[in-house]
Amino acid sequence: EGFPPGSEVANTAILGYDLNQVYEGRGPLEAASIGYDMQPGDFAIRCNLITVEEGKIVTHNGGNLQTADARVLIDFLNEHLGSDRVKFICGIQYRHLLVIKGGSKHIVCNPPHDHPDEPWQPLLVKPEEGYEQEAEETARLLNDLIVKSQELLPTHPYNQAKAARGERQANSIWPWSGGYRPAMPTLQQQYPQVRTGAVISAVDLIQGIGRYAGLRIVKVPGATGLADTNYEGKAQAAIDALKQDDFVFVHVEATDEAGHDGDLDLKLKAIEYLDQRLIRPIYEATLTMAEPVSIAVLPDHLTPVEQRIHVGEPVPFLIYYKGIEPDQVQQYDEVACVGGGYGLLRLNQFMQTFMSV
Repeated sequence: EGFPPGSEVANTAILGYDLNQVYEGRGPLEAASIGYDMQPGDFAIRCNLITVEEGKIVTHNGGNLQTADARVLIDFLNEHLGSDRVKFICGIQYRHLLVIKGGSKHIVCNPPHDHPDEPWQPLLVKPEEGYEQEAEETARLLNDLIVKSQELLPTHPYNQAKAARGERQANSIWPWSGGYRPAMPTLQQQYPQVRTGAVISAVDLIQGIGRYAGLRIVKVPGATGLADTNYEGKAQAAIDALKQDDFVFVHVEATDEAGHDGDLDLKLKAIEYLDQRLIRPIYEATLTMAEPVSIAVLPDHLTPVEQRIHVGEPVPFLIYYKGIEPDQVQQYDEVACVGGGYGLLRLNQFMQTFMSV
């Protein structure tokens, strides 16, 4: 409670961290994944490339922008809007980073995925209440960059070609969820069971959380962050990691993106892929391993297709290990798991429960 129900909050909480002590927003976490070493005075903020049409945010992902195309646009932004103080850093697909020297984190930003089909101007950056004097200049700078990006990006040949084909353009930046470098203890420092660990994800944010948590990053060819991701490759990477690491964190973004798109058929298909092409082979492989393996399955947050935004409600989870005594729940979904034997776990209780099995 008290934090936005996004992936940065949810995944950090799943790993057992107290958000009141470590939360600094997405920007610094993604900086760690990208390989940008934040310096004193750096303010790092997530920077989406989005689609704006007729004064409204149409999509948070720039029309499912691919990384190679995004890199060209980020270079273009740096050439025209970058400076000694302002730097755009390319991430993955539509997810990028904006670093401002001496920027203030005490600003109010609106995540673009929470405001589909809404006018963008009322959603511009504002100083946080009580920090108006300190944060006004940062808010004004970010809003100026947004407006200038909307003038600049449509002139790039990539977007002109998209417009000619009647396709969505990546025609605006949208900064949100910024902060300073966080101070996070590693999992190894918190749990004696974890001597080594790995994180497997196509998303910069999750890789960044993993890096701060002391996990090595395993990159899988063909992992896209969408429903067409390489499920089999991720499963095999997890199986290989379990042979040498004590803790493996596997993340799949596909269902979240389908939820944001409001695409029920795609979300159902992504859930089936997750179940059959990722979870099943990992589970079956653990049955033959010499050492016992505990498995947890859960979403980080809910993204209902009818709402297309993150929802701050409890998520269902399951914990399995050989010999565990099951409760009465016979299927895995948001409704059935309410009656589960673990009850409602809060804050770091999930990680403590999982690490105690």
